[in-house]
Amino acid sequence: MNERAQGENKRRGGGGGGRRRRVCRFCADTTLFIDYKDAQALRYFITERGKIVPRRISGACAKHQRQLCVAIKRARNIALMPFTAPK
Repeated sequence: MNERAQGENKRRGGGGGGRRRRVCRFCADTTLFIDYKDAQALRYFITERGKIVPRRISGACAKHQRQLCVAIKRARNIALMPFTAPK
């Protein structure tokens, strides 16, 4: 690689600091299961404003994220969890 190409790579500021991918807690521990009646466990997956936390932040796999969304929506419908942030 010539000097000019090396300088371009440095200026781009790319790559390097590889972060470890978060492992889905439901896949890692098979004894855990998603239940809409367990509002305390589901609170981890909603923000203080009442929004469902996205997959890239919660670390859940696609399959379990879908199950979480259904469970949260069911818990909201039977008034175990709020739709919005309490005032």
